[in-house]
Amino acid sequence: METDLKSPASASEPIVCRVTPWYYRRMGMLAGLFLVFGLVFLYDGIWGYPAKVVIAQEKEKFMKEFLPSFEAAKKEGRLTQWMEDAKARGMPTGVDGDSPRWKTYAAKKGWEEEPKLYSQREITEQFYWAYGCFAGALIVCILILLNRGKTLRAEADHWVSPEGVKIRYADVFRVDKRKWEHKGLAYAWYRFQGGAEKRAVFDDLKYGGADKVLERLLACFSGELIEKVGESETAESTSAEVEK
Repeated sequence: METDLKSPASASEPIVCRVTPWYYRRMGMLAGLFLVFGLVFLYDGIWGYPAKVVIAQEKEKFMKEFLPSFEAAKKEGRLTQWMEDAKARGMPTGVDGDSPRWKTYAAKKGWEEEPKLYSQREITEQFYWAYGCFAGALIVCILILLNRGKTLRAEADHWVSPEGVKIRYADVFRVDKRKWEHKGLAYAWYRFQGGAEKRAVFDDLKYGGADKVLERLLACFSGELIEKVGESETAESTSAEVEK
């Protein structure tokens, strides 16, 4: 019979910790962000940047060809004919003999006053960023699927990690709880088969009830326990390292 995580567990009852809804929400939000950013980059690559390039080219043509033609017509005394031609083309003609202004023309068209002339390389990069974001969203979705059904399970004398590794409490020689209070993370070092040292992670945010598994481990533990280090101890440690 599995232990209800809301009630205290005896030393012999199994504790089963499943992936929390919080983890799925967080990963779902991350996948959503990747997807949104990917769509934004894709939009800029297909429509956004090319449209700005068109406007920038229009501004360049306006400044380098259209305005000089106005000045030349004014100087040569054919401004009336020039204005009629400009109106027929839908171009501005200026006010009271003054030269047309790009700012006014751009505002009438709903264009940016200072459009950027993006290079082909910058446009192509938007597709790379889009594909990267879509790949990130896909990876997150795969991780969500891979974590479905995973559990952290504690028995009387050992626990089984989400990866299926069986770890005896007696093989643990160090526990680090410094991140437990704020991040719900703790680490346990143990000696695996052949004497190799391994590290296991307790993630209370990802696996609901991981704190009970950690409590059971600590109840059977006699090795090195690393807890929150005080500021004075940290300062002394830093001072000692400097002196060395």
